[in-house]
Amino acid sequence: MAKLYLVPTPIGNLEDITFRAVRILKEVNLILAEDTRVTSKLLQHYGITNQLWSYHQHNEHKVTEKIIEELKTGKNIALVTDAGTPGISDPGFFIARECVAQGIEIETLPGATALIPALVNSGLACDRFTFEGFLPHKKGRQTRLKELAESKYTFVLYESPYRIIKTLTQLMEIFGEEHQISVSRELSKMFEETVRGSILEVINHFNNNVLKGEFVIVCNSKSKDFIE
Repeated sequence: MAKLYLVPTPIGNLEDITFRAVRILKEVNLILAEDTRVTSKLLQHYGITNQLWSYHQHNEHKVTEKIIEELKTGKNIALVTDAGTPGISDPGFFIARECVAQGIEIETLPGATALIPALVNSGLACDRFTFEGFLPHKKGRQTRLKELAESKYTFVLYESPYRIIKTLTQLMEIFGEEHQISVSRELSKMFEETVRGSILEVINHFNNNVLKGEFVIVCNSKSKDFIE
């Protein structure tokens, strides 16, 4: 029976892809890509020539039925996003849910994600944690931050360079300026950076430096400190 493969792709360094992922991308009948231009560069780097279909958050509801039909005809299909693991703050959930409903097998490969490196690298407690992804841009944002403030565990947020200062400032308003956090950006890339310290110290750092790349915020719970 045909299968849908969820294949993680590098979040920066092109070497961060598994041998198995490269093999699957070569062997499947079709690759679904969040941005075909981005994926084409990865495929070219590894000498992969395969058919690409566009699959992203703006067309997933429209094209999923067609993809299910292709799977039912016996075609093996791989889904990739621009970077990282499909379904983690990226397209993937909707097609996976439909495959489950239709009895189509799914195989998810382990691989790159910004979440785990940033968490483990933070120096904050990571035995138990909450992954929040991107906060709501407007409605429900403050409510969710206040709920996270009551968490007993370290939590992880994704943020863009356009909202990083706003988010850090909101965290400071809720947790206080001395609360400990870690912020990573450009993970696995040439200018990878992790800044650790109080929220105020981290805000001051990024207020005086160029804001570039995707950011991962790791925030301590109120009951824990840096690992000694």
